[in-house]
Amino acid sequence: MSKLNVYVGWDQREQAAYDACLNSIYANSGDNIECHPLKLPDLQNRGVIYRDRFFQNETVSTGFAFTRFLVPLLNNYEGWAIFVDCDFIFTEDINNLFNLADDKYSVMCVQHDYTPKQEIKMDGCKQTVFPRKNWSSMMLFNCSHKDCRFLSSDSVSSQPPAWLHQMKWTTDDAIGELNKTWNWLVGEYDDEMSSLNGLPSAIHFTNGGPWFEDYTCVPYADEYYKYCE
Repeated sequence: MSKLNVYVGWDQREQAAYDACLNSIYANSGDNIECHPLKLPDLQNRGVIYRDRFFQNETVSTGFAFTRFLVPLLNNYEGWAIFVDCDFIFTEDINNLFNLADDKYSVMCVQHDYTPKQEIKMDGCKQTVFPRKNWSSMMLFNCSHKDCRFLSSDSVSSQPPAWLHQMKWTTDDAIGELNKTWNWLVGEYDDEMSSLNGLPSAIHFTNGGPWFEDYTCVPYADEYYKYCE
């Protein structure tokens, strides 16, 4: 059975979130799924990226702010692969997300259209507002698409954050749209919970999750506790 690769952002401050995310993926998915941590120090040591977390005075909240865009390269520019932030909990088989892949797109994501309700998120980090915010927090990459070739070691190491996160490396018509159940923003979509038929497919604790002391009782915290170690 060929493996489908899921690349999960890793940050030393969120090991508990990373572990729970992986546990939720493996618990709900088949044996064909293989998860890989995106650890900035490891990728730097391998020479895959030379951009630092604080490259050129950039302010980012995690160590995987830029490494996520290395997924097509790490997947040898072949097939489909998923990137996901570590602060996700999956409640259904991630194969169902892979099944939504459409070869006409270079990347597929939930195309959020919102302004964050909170000014501070995750462990006291400042909430930043920019176009296409959170689109890149979960991406289904068509790694063999020609536009993904623009995501090289050099470009991911040197291009401005907006070029990467606003997906200027591809064209608008090559960005496919996924239902928001695959990137359900806790604290932002709470007033829409009644519209769901059960749980979201992928719960995203974007403003802070139960692994932080001040967020132990956020909506869907029980789903996190099912998978935390």
